[in-house]
Amino acid sequence: MAFCSNCGTRFIEGAGFCPECGTKNTFAGAPEQPEYQPQPQTPPRQPEKVPVQFGVIKFEVVEKETLKFLKAEFENSAVRYESGGMYYMKGNLELEAHLPSAGGFLKSMVTHESAVKPVIRGSGTVWFEPSFGNFTILELSNEEWILDRGAYYASEMGIEIGSFTNKSFSGMFSGEGFFQTKVSGTGKVVILSKGPLETIDLNNEKLVVDGSFAVARQAGIQLTVARASKGIFGSMLSGEGIVNTFTGTGKVLIAPAANRYITMINYLSSIHHRVMQIKNS
Repeated sequence: MAFCSNCGTRFIEGAGFCPECGTKNTFAGAPEQPEYQPQPQTPPRQPEKVPVQFGVIKFEVVEKETLKFLKAEFENSAVRYESGGMYYMKGNLELEAHLPSAGGFLKSMVTHESAVKPVIRGSGTVWFEPSFGNFTILELSNEEWILDRGAYYASEMGIEIGSFTNKSFSGMFSGEGFFQTKVSGTGKVVILSKGPLETIDLNNEKLVVDGSFAVARQAGIQLTVARASKGIFGSMLSGEGIVNTFTGTGKVLIAPAANRYITMINYLSSIHHRVMQIKNS
């Protein structure tokens, strides 16, 4: 709308002169300007977080003088491992160790794993601490596995480490404990066992194990504890008593026999224990 510059009267729409004083309408024919409407301000766009990409780790188990070493070849990659497990490293590599969160401390307490899991990243070669036990390299593809206590040794960064809670009765009598280590994701996981592992495939089946030598199982496998035979009298006659039962569909990794070095160490330890008992008595 337009007003007369001389008397302030409002011009009739389309009129060329003021109806009161006759002053020429200089706004005639000019398009009416819309009132200014402030535009809402949009917040600046945040840059998308790009996940950190790590190269592939090449693991190798090397045997020297009856000891087994875990060797890892790095090429712009990273590995998380159990605290104190690094033997020596060569190349452009960095070692990082950070205090875990309160949840991390709690997980370490219930799973009996190290609270601090250092990370080595870069390019080069790393040799980990030797062991008389057996190293097994497990490749996960968007999977979830439950590990026995002390079985976890190292893993690629695509693997998340957590805890799994067994049922109270199973945790008490199975020998596995109430809490076990859970690994999930995609990448390689190195597990340590007392002997060579055997893979048992279950297809909606049942596996009965007399002992706690099941080292790892897929998350689809359920662990329960039961008597080997129906009824207390039958269990007494069979001599089996309580057994661990794995049911479901998936894989179970067992170490039915310790290797000769672990067997010898256990035998010598038992002799030493008996000698000390006799000495103290």
